Amino acid sequence: MLATTKKKGNKTLSLTNFMAEDKGGNAPPSYPTKPTSSWADETDDLDTEVSTSWHTEEDISRAPAVDRSILPTAPRSAREPNIDRSCIPRGPPYTAFLGNLPYDVTEDSIMDFFRGVGISAVHLPREPSNQDRSKGFGYAEFDDVESLLSALSLNKENFRNRRILVDIADWSCWI
Repeated sequence: MLATTKKKGNKTLSLTNFMAEDKGGNAPPSYPTKPTSSWADETDDLDTEVSTSWHTEEDISRAPAVDRSILPTAPRSAREPNIDRSCIPRGPPYTAFLGNLPYDVTEDSIMDFFRGVGISAVHLPREPSNQDRSKGFGYAEFDDVESLLSALSLNKENFRNRRILVDIADWSCWI
């Protein structure tokens, strides 16, 4: 409600009345002068059944299937890795770069992380002064391109309380 002070002789108007009134007391042509019914009132008057869905069954059967793995709400494991397809090696070795690794990581723990994926070798550079401590990154070789793609889908998954980075080990694609 719009309110004005009563000292000046003004009156209180509702916003609807204010918008509908003009100097002559007639409503402008852009505003309805009588209340209109809602769509729900109009459907009550229909003799046929009203569908509450947006599409008919025929529309749904003709619609293309939605690949839910591309949706941002899909679990990370269901999404396809976000990589440049031109960087995928066409022949062996199928090598992935592994980053953000814990310093006490072993080759066996990496093999265990990629269990179910065709992994053939793991290379973890070590500190020269302490061979028990890794440098925090490494490389994994996979049997085939499908195994490499499966490994890339594990990018940013938790590995020993760290988010492991898995990417294609081709430096020309990182630039």
